[in-house]
Amino acid sequence: MRKSRLSKMKQARLQEHFVAGTTARCAASLIDINSKTAIYYFHRLRRLISEQLEQEEGVTFGGEIEVDESYFGGRRKGKRGRGAAGKVPVFGLLKRGGKVYTKIIPDASSATLYPIIERKVIPDSIVYSDCWRGYNVLDVSEFKHFRINHSKLFADKGNHINGIENFWNQAKRHMRKFNGVPKEHFGLFLKECEWRFNNSDPSSQLKELKQWVKLNMG
Repeated sequence: MRKSRLSKMKQARLQEHFVAGTTARCAASLIDINSKTAIYYFHRLRRLISEQLEQEEGVTFGGEIEVDESYFGGRRKGKRGRGAAGKVPVFGLLKRGGKVYTKIIPDASSATLYPIIERKVIPDSIVYSDCWRGYNVLDVSEFKHFRINHSKLFADKGNHINGIENFWNQAKRHMRKFNGVPKEHFGLFLKECEWRFNNSDPSSQLKELKQWVKLNMG
């Protein structure tokens, strides 16, 4: 990534506003720079975060894992897995007490979901899901599979997917601030949300972001 023409001071302030969740236009007004400059700089930060997370693609999850899919964007609410007009389907898995991993998917079929689970989850791990048919394949897999029937209850002691559903809520709440995320950049915003969730302390986020900027953006 090429070096920025912004002064070090303005870059530092933009990084602080980014971590704080300020919109680029608001940050531009506060720092007194062109809004297009701030928008572009925030885009570069998201791309940088996404590139760093790509380097962790080989990391696997073990123990108790929650899996779920969700739909982002679009105005009409469609049936789950079907009729999700204008929405982007996303799959996620979360290690309880640990990190979340997300991936944009073409659909929520078992043919799509299972290879991701197989690649990211260590065999003999406990996998929790809801009753979506795309997870039926887990019943005859190398994982211990438990389901929660959301039509009856949302948690049955340890049998729940509250963690991953909490992440979806956080991600959607964050994205709502931008009054519509461009579809072509949605993946970058998604990985930003993943990064924020996995490293929830703002001071740690800022420290990590500054290190990445120094190494990649000058």
